[in-house]
Amino acid sequence: MLRTGVIGMGDMGIGLARNLVATGFPTTGFDLRSERVALLQAAGGTPAAHCAQVGANSDAVFVMVLNGSQVREALLGPDGAATRMLPGSTVIVTATILPTEVRALEKPLAERGVHLIDSPVSGGKPGAEGGTLTLMAAAQSAVLERNREALEAISKDLFHVGEEVGQGQVVKAALQVLIGCTFAATFESLVLGCKAGVKGQTLFDVIRASSVGSPLFEHCARQVLDRKFKNTGSAIGTMYKDLGISMSLARDAGAAMFATSAAYEMFQTGMSRYPGEDNWAVAKWLEEIADTEVTW
Repeated sequence: MLRTGVIGMGDMGIGLARNLVATGFPTTGFDLRSERVALLQAAGGTPAAHCAQVGANSDAVFVMVLNGSQVREALLGPDGAATRMLPGSTVIVTATILPTEVRALEKPLAERGVHLIDSPVSGGKPGAEGGTLTLMAAAQSAVLERNREALEAISKDLFHVGEEVGQGQVVKAALQVLIGCTFAATFESLVLGCKAGVKGQTLFDVIRASSVGSPLFEHCARQVLDRKFKNTGSAIGTMYKDLGISMSLARDAGAAMFATSAAYEMFQTGMSRYPGEDNWAVAKWLEEIADTEVTW
């Protein structure tokens, strides 16, 4: 069985690591916060003092950090995991970063004989905890198959989206466009209805039963109606970062993004007004403008 490693023990990373341990994979993990590493140790994993130790102990290293610069430092920095990984081992980038950033890892890793799977995820904290993430994996088929069991240990759906590294991040950027715009439209819909005098329960029931009803709408609307704006595992800063990646890709590709541009600005404003809160806090800003509150 592969020895696995996880770098980044946030809400997503710790769930991913626990599922690897529970499936029987010997798992070593590192995070800058010692209390997060302690959670892995409590689950049966092995704590590491730095990224290089994760690399030395692993045949496949999952990287679940926030952005591209953190990914590069975790892998190629002075104490990076790749400095100690054996030839034939694999890096699996599950973080959401720019396609160009993940492509820039391919050559320096290949020079060390280390393979690369570009596999951002969808499913949030619940998916990470339940091992039901959706994976968008881009890699050579042989590399993917060699690591399939580890990938399936953390996921419900594993899609091989292409052989070319970077295509996984492109698919994730396109997905985040739809998710971000759906969130923005849900917030506006609820605020409009409540401002005009309709109960939140009525709006929720009707929209959920309509053709646009979905688990995404239901989850989003419930957070607003229940007034849960913190500690839900969906940080507003992460969505803002992801939509920024989508906008950057659109500029490079020459694609017009009218709705996404508006959603991006909404999340930027929400992040400025409510730093440290979750995606649903954007609704509070819209409520302030309309002088209303979305409640059941």
